[in-house]
Amino acid sequence: MYAVIFTGGKQYKVSEGETLRVEKIPGEIGSSVSFDRVLMFSDGKTIKVGQPTLTDVAVQGHIVEQGKAKKVIVFKYKKRKRYRKKLGHRQQYTALKIDTIQTT
Repeated sequence: MYAVIFTGGKQYKVSEGETLRVEKIPGEIGSSVSFDRVLMFSDGKTIKVGQPTLTDVAVQGHIVEQGKAKKVIVFKYKKRKRYRKKLGHRQQYTALKIDTIQTT
């Protein structure tokens, strides 16, 4: 059984018991999170696809970790023009553990 959810501008395929990293969601470690923007659901036999979302499916989970990813270096360089620019970025993320996929 799996579902496709939409959060943080991205789509994620999730199943029960899975841990995944998504864009930063405000909340404390251990607090519950509910995703009602479910785009697709499959129970192994049937597949439901939303137009654009399913109203009778919800995904429940809880926050495991709040953190920052590894630093990404952005280096711009133009040869023979004395142009160099070095930037760094660390993206914030939230690690979630999916508890249940509920259907009504």
